[in-house]
Amino acid sequence: MSNNLLQKFFQPSQRGKIWQVFVLIIILTLVGLLVNFGQYYNKAISKIKAPLPHMKEIPFRLGLDLSGGTQLIYQADVSAVPSADRKNAVEGVRDVIERRVNVFGVSEPNVQVDKANSRILVELAGIKDIKEAIKMIGETPLLEFKEQSTGVRQMTKEEKTQLDVFNKSTEQRAEKVLGKIMSGGDFKALAKQFSEDEKTKDNGGDLGWINSQNNPQLIELAKKIPLGKTTTDLAVSSAGYEIIKVDGQRNKKDAFNNKEEKEVKASHLLICFKGASSCNSNLTKEEAKEKINKLKSQANIKNFINLVKQNSTEPNANKIGGDLGWFTSDKMVKPFSDVVFVQKIGTISDVVETEFGYHLIYKQEERNILEYQVKHILIKTKVEEDIIGKQSDWKNTELTGKNLDKAVIQFDPNDGTPGVSLEFDAEGAKMFEDITSRNITKPVAIFLDGYPISMPIVNEKISGGKAIVTGKFDVQEAKLLAQRLNAGALPVPISLVSQQTVGPSLGQKSITDSLHAGIIGFIIIAIFMILIYRLPGLLSVFALMIYGVLVLMVFKLWPVTLTLAGMAGFIISIGMAVDANILIFSRMKEEIESGKPLSKSLDEGFKRAWTSIRDSNISTLITCAILIGFTSSVVKGFAITLALGVIISMFSAIFITRNFLTLIPSKWLENKHWLITSIKKN
Repeated sequence: MSNNLLQKFFQPSQRGKIWQVFVLIIILTLVGLLVNFGQYYNKAISKIKAPLPHMKEIPFRLGLDLSGGTQLIYQADVSAVPSADRKNAVEGVRDVIERRVNVFGVSEPNVQVDKANSRILVELAGIKDIKEAIKMIGETPLLEFKEQSTGVRQMTKEEKTQLDVFNKSTEQRAEKVLGKIMSGGDFKALAKQFSEDEKTKDNGGDLGWINSQNNPQLIELAKKIPLGKTTTDLAVSSAGYEIIKVDGQRNKKDAFNNKEEKEVKASHLLICFKGASSCNSNLTKEEAKEKINKLKSQANIKNFINLVKQNSTEPNANKIGGDLGWFTSDKMVKPFSDVVFVQKIGTISDVVETEFGYHLIYKQEERNILEYQVKHILIKTKVEEDIIGKQSDWKNTELTGKNLDKAVIQFDPNDGTPGVSLEFDAEGAKMFEDITSRNITKPVAIFLDGYPISMPIVNEKISGGKAIVTGKFDVQEAKLLAQRLNAGALPVPISLVSQQTVGPSLGQKSITDSLHAGIIGFIIIAIFMILIYRLPGLLSVFALMIYGVLVLMVFKLWPVTLTLAGMAGFIISIGMAVDANILIFSRMKEEIESGKPLSKSLDEGFKRAWTSIRDSNISTLITCAILIGFTSSVVKGFAITLALGVIISMFSAIFITRNFLTLIPSKWLENKHWLITSIKKN
């Protein structure tokens, strides 16, 4: 950069400020390019081995219609709930549904509430087991209060003998069936006659295609059997004795995109920080980041496990060395999976941030997931639980969620820490008093949907039907706990009123068609602007390209869920951005034609065009705000992308296009008037 240019940039003159804005626009554009195309940047610096930091690759968040999946609409029955509590009850149900769909490994589930109609909309983009999801979502939230179980029963000598005799008899029966098969017996007929698996015996013991995710035990047994053959020895599973026949083997493919699925073996080093999920560390986020970066500089393949054992904040890391074993992409949180499944084998990743903290990942192996077509004959054995019943560390009390009137956040008057106040009905108050009186100095656990959400220690007998659950809560966690308790306590059954399934082929076609439409539209607009407005038109094309980069960057960083309607909103906003430039150029031409110099024409053109641009865009934003506030799903997505596009288009027209025009030397337009059409010299 020359001294003159430096002076122009730093001097406090109007021209210097224009150059400052120009440099800021370039920097902002470069940032947008890195965010949008970080994967190409990473590949480039890896290929040339440049000592530059890698960019965190941020994928677009695709909606239901683009990635495929299911949309479910549930109606909550709040007729039995007081009017004042109905909105909270529906919010509580929404929270439970969201937790449940996360179990299925759904990528970015979208759960929205229509409070006015007590409806819950659930969008499961990419979900595979739709029936199971519907079953799980449809269950009424279950709240339970449990106390520690005492006197866990052991088997008597007679019961042990009974168990041994039964299992020995079972083994003998299984051996006889295997002998019949080895003698040439028909597998299907023998399965129908002898198998004790009620789900498969009538179809000849056919399990279909199974893999390590849905049937890990039988997969390990099937791997040892040649294709088309039957096991020559009895196999043992947790259910009993197995006779297995393997009819086929193939690589598992994703049901939506037909790509072969893989699993990875890896270890990781975790440094968590205050506020991270399941973290007891006292480190701040900045301190944790500094520590993980220091460890990254030290880490190599040979010392990685030792570094994990010495530094990782993961429980038992000092024993297991961060070993994660084999896992599929849906078993890990998305930021973790996004890195490890594209990472090269035998490498240590850059720092990865998840809800649990900062990670370094050592990828050890990768393999295709194999599926086997299996038939089996099961002869069931018995275990200790079949004789004496299921034994547990916790046992149910008589108190359940139906006895809880409400749960609200309450702050400790001494230190201001948040807790959750519980209020029971009259029957529940008496039950709670009895439970606490017999569990002083012991924990009473609160379970929601079978999972413990709080285990407070009872300090004294509690009367009056009120209690406070305290713990290491922040305000958000206390609010979430209260919501969960209310969801389990309030009688809010839900019913499925609508189900819509979208296939991935439609989504992919929509993406392709939208991209083609956008590219063709942009080319036509660029040709039009250059032919009609010449040099200013060319500059507006550059401004539009920067506009596109900035909009896509916002979509990724927000993140905005892109649907087909949302993409339509984005494309419409491009048209509005062009419209703003046309208004400005038309006004500017009028001023030049009237004989005014370029600088004056530019100022007047922007001033006269601004009112029209402002009014049209504000009216559009008001419409978008109404659509965002009172609609949901597809229409809401359209309104959000259109509103963001309009806001950024105003920035593009007022700052970027104007800045580019201001930097053009006046003589270019005054002496070479052919750069703007229809100029009349006075």
